[in-house]
Amino acid sequence: MKSIHLALISLLLFFSCEQKKSQDVAYFGDTFEIENAIASSALKSKLGQEETVNVQLEGEITGVCQKKGCWLTMPMGEGEKDVFVKFKDYKFFVPKDAAGKKAVIKGVAKKEVIDVPTLKHYAEDAGKSEEEIAKIDAPEVKYTFMAEGVAIEN
Repeated sequence: MKSIHLALISLLLFFSCEQKKSQDVAYFGDTFEIENAIASSALKSKLGQEETVNVQLEGEITGVCQKKGCWLTMPMGEGEKDVFVKFKDYKFFVPKDAAGKKAVIKGVAKKEVIDVPTLKHYAEDAGKSEEEIAKIDAPEVKYTFMAEGVAIEN
């Protein structure tokens, strides 16, 4: 009888912890099991010479599109520009006030060249001044990420 009570208590504790865990995280896009996530600052070494890599990244959100929440950025490490995260098929957005929160993103990372018009568009979405936008005059190589899902700590 004692073992049945202990099993029931264990199950109750397990489910209450699971419920708390899901309440502490808000999902945008696909929900997913958070597993084997690497720090966003380790993306460059994880990608290495590969064209793309399917991965989960974790880190602090450093910026969010202020028009719709249609992209976010996460740190790549000291001396590096942030990884630029877009959302698969433009199917979901994140809260515009998510900067500063911890997140895990699941999807595909790659290194690509971003043209000037796109860079200017992103700068405008980020709320940059006209002077800052006008200074953008050359394409940039960026680490980008196409997220299927985003989990943000509440």
